[in-house]
Amino acid sequence: MINKYADSSETTLRISFDAKADVKIGNLSRGGKNRKETKADDHDFGVDGKITPVGVFLPKDKDLFLYMVKSKTTSDCYVDVLEKCWKDISNTAGQGVKELVINLDNGPQQNSRRTQFMKRIQDFSNDSNLSITLAYYPPYHSKYNPIERPFGSLEKHWGGEILSTEEAVLGYAKTMKWAGKNPKVEVVDKVYEHGVKLTKKEMDELNAGFVRKSGIEKWFVQIRPRAG
Repeated sequence: MINKYADSSETTLRISFDAKADVKIGNLSRGGKNRKETKADDHDFGVDGKITPVGVFLPKDKDLFLYMVKSKTTSDCYVDVLEKCWKDISNTAGQGVKELVINLDNGPQQNSRRTQFMKRIQDFSNDSNLSITLAYYPPYHSKYNPIERPFGSLEKHWGGEILSTEEAVLGYAKTMKWAGKNPKVEVVDKVYEHGVKLTKKEMDELNAGFVRKSGIEKWFVQIRPRAG
């Protein structure tokens, strides 16, 4: 219901959001096949680094944004990505938009009880003057989140390739296509701190302003801009 409403409304934009599994950088065998003979290590002792693709997908326009995070991902990281993406789309697909509907799963850094995530989402709402609806997929149903299909396409695109450098990871990400379009790819160099959280009192005050749908309070939350 909420997805159909969002896709039919001129003032509401639906986005699908999630992080892909870490990509290990090195001369590593990743499975998959290609037409070239390649040699790779069959163990991960030679890992030179990791990158986590964090994706934002617009199901209606089929636009894909990939933010390649070099740090461990946290609640702050996820909301930074959402804010970056909003700046990217606010002058195009975001024109006239007053509400975001965000499809996401209930991961540990982005669930609706994660204090720092919810604080940052409220700050995002305040700063952008957007109403934000978090529409979560329940456990074992995150595969239905639309971002998972472009992620699958990305995995197929670079499957069998040797991702031995950061440049290789970015190059393959930039040349994949979804619905005939290349994604916008950006590197996130910021290092994020784990364990940032609110006190119970702070969270209780914040939570009092959220609208949680009865019976599915964890899975459907509406956030509105607040003054001050």
